[in-house]
Amino acid sequence: MYSTVVDSTPLIKVSTGKHEASFALDGSLMNPLEGFYASLAACAAVYTKKACKPLGVSPAGIEIACKPFAGPGGPLTLAKFKTEVRFPAEFPAEHKQAVLDSIAACAVKEVVADGPNIEFSVSEI
Repeated sequence: MYSTVVDSTPLIKVSTGKHEASFALDGSLMNPLEGFYASLAACAAVYTKKACKPLGVSPAGIEIACKPFAGPGGPLTLAKFKTEVRFPAEFPAEHKQAVLDSIAACAVKEVVADGPNIEFSVSEI
């Protein structure tokens, strides 16, 4: 479960049983939407590392750049999310596609892609 207690500051802290994530509404930290986009980039990095391990190659130096593109509904709609990967010169060419395929299977991306089938609810307890 993820939980937060709202206060009058611009800071938002979300906690789980083990970890805490911090966001802000004043530009001092990422806002929650930026944090969501950052989680897509982080997921790409996780899947990069997962792909490299069985291949026996180091993920060191792989650069991942992600950019969200707003849809026709404005900045709060996501029409496209572009992930670009730059491999270091010494990275074996025969392993690049495996890494790209792994990134494409990122779990966070899959949740977003399944979005129309997710049921959200808000209720008072």
